Amino acid sequence: MAITEEAPPAAAEPTPPPKSEHTSPAKTDQRTPKGDDEQARHLNSPLLLTMLLLLTLLLQGPIRGALAGPVMQSWMTVFVAVTVQALPFLVLGVLLSAAIAVFVPASFFARALPKNPALAVPVAGVAGAVLPGCECASVPVAGALVRRGVTPAAALAFLLSAPAINPVVLTATAVAFPRNPEMVLGRLVAGLLVACAMGWLWLRLGRADWLRPPARASYEGRGRGAAFWGSVRHDVMHAGGFLVVGAMAAATLKAVVPQEWLRAAAGNPVVSVLALAVLAVLLSICSEADAFVAASLSQFSLTARLAFLTVGPMIDLKLFAMQAGTFGRGFALRFAPATFTLAVLVAVLTGAVLL
Repeated sequence: MAITEEAPPAAAEPTPPPKSEHTSPAKTDQRTPKGDDEQARHLNSPLLLTMLLLLTLLLQGPIRGALAGPVMQSWMTVFVAVTVQALPFLVLGVLLSAAIAVFVPASFFARALPKNPALAVPVAGVAGAVLPGCECASVPVAGALVRRGVTPAAALAFLLSAPAINPVVLTATAVAFPRNPEMVLGRLVAGLLVACAMGWLWLRLGRADWLRPPARASYEGRGRGAAFWGSVRHDVMHAGGFLVVGAMAAATLKAVVPQEWLRAAAGNPVVSVLALAVLAVLLSICSEADAFVAASLSQFSLTARLAFLTVGPMIDLKLFAMQAGTFGRGFALRFAPATFTLAVLVAVLTGAVLL
């Protein structure tokens, strides 16, 4: 009897395994809601797009009526005109700048520039007028020049002149201002003067610890073909987006803003120049396309529009970010305000003499 009474406690030993069996389903149950959430998130985007399309179809009558209004018709006309005129020059400039950035070695510029820094600055500025390059390409090219031993003053002169006065930009300006050919000469003179003046100013006042050259080449580790097409794709998408934003802003100013306001701003010489200079910084339009946006702002004087064309390729929001990332924030915080101020002053003086 004593032996049979001790047997039941031994039978309680198989009870722990069911706990492990219960824990594994609990873990799978915890994974299942996460999988459902991920699947729901994947289904949300097509569902929202479908609902948006259905809503557009239901409201196509009111939408069509709004687009048929005179304000929207004027907006669409200006937007399409600016975009269509500027797009070929944008693509051509991107192709040429990508070819120069990838296929022309940076050591070529180091050998071609004079050893005297004061003489190297204007030579680099003129080289920017000969070699096309948009803002997106000029910053890494200037960084490569500094890294290869070119004096920073000459590299900065090239940085400013290449996107501002290259052949593609000047040709686009001539097409955008067919009745004002003096705008081409004004843009060339103003851009070259600002580039050389900023180079000499850096040579005089700049300090080595203000500028941090990039540590490696922009296309290191990539084949030339891959680097070329990668640069083209990046610049077309990047600059094309800013072109669309600039065309939308120009169309909005033309169609929505009361003409009295524009005439009041355009009637004051100081306000008009400052307004378009600040607008150039905010819009951040690629230099191959900004002439067509400036031509659409016909309420403003040629001098004010020259300030727009001089400031934009040299300092805007995207250029400030690229300069800070390439050369350091301390450099950008000093270089950008000085460039803006000098560009406005030179544009006003050039406009007073030539326009």
